[in-house]
Amino acid sequence: MAESSTIARPYAKAAFEHAVAKNALDDWSGMLTQVAQIVADDEMRSRVLGNPKLSSAEKAEVVVDVCGDAVNDDLRNFIRLVGDKGRLSALGAIAEQFEAFKAQQEKRMDVDIHSAFPLTKAQEKSLASALAKRLNREISITTQVDKTLLGGVILRAGDTVIDGSVRGRLNRLKEALSA
Repeated sequence: MAESSTIARPYAKAAFEHAVAKNALDDWSGMLTQVAQIVADDEMRSRVLGNPKLSSAEKAEVVVDVCGDAVNDDLRNFIRLVGDKGRLSALGAIAEQFEAFKAQQEKRMDVDIHSAFPLTKAQEKSLASALAKRLNREISITTQVDKTLLGGVILRAGDTVIDGSVRGRLNRLKEALSA
């Protein structure tokens, strides 16, 4: 079976292009996030999505009914289309990829920083500024303390990983010396 992200990509792209055309990017972002949370619910997965007695169209109608007024007619039709193709379980991945398309359009990037010690606001600001300049994007930082690091930081920005940790530097030194 195809990977969820592969299945989700064309749906996310179509939803994104429709939202851009309707000038409703933020609305669609919020609605898709809510729909993704609904289909991720354990009870929804077991009682509805995993129920072999329900047809794909019936499952889609249940999802639409649960969403209620939280979604507009366009998104209801989108859910029905996804349901007719038997892809309701991919709605979470669709929402994720939609957000990635949105971030790319807005030239925005979320960056996770893992550091050995808590970063000060000045350090966070300095890292955000350097990354914004390097990646030509608006940067949103999330920090986490990772006690397994000896020192330094590891930055994750999309597919890019910058390992500035002491452990990473030692590993690179070990590889260089053994080559």
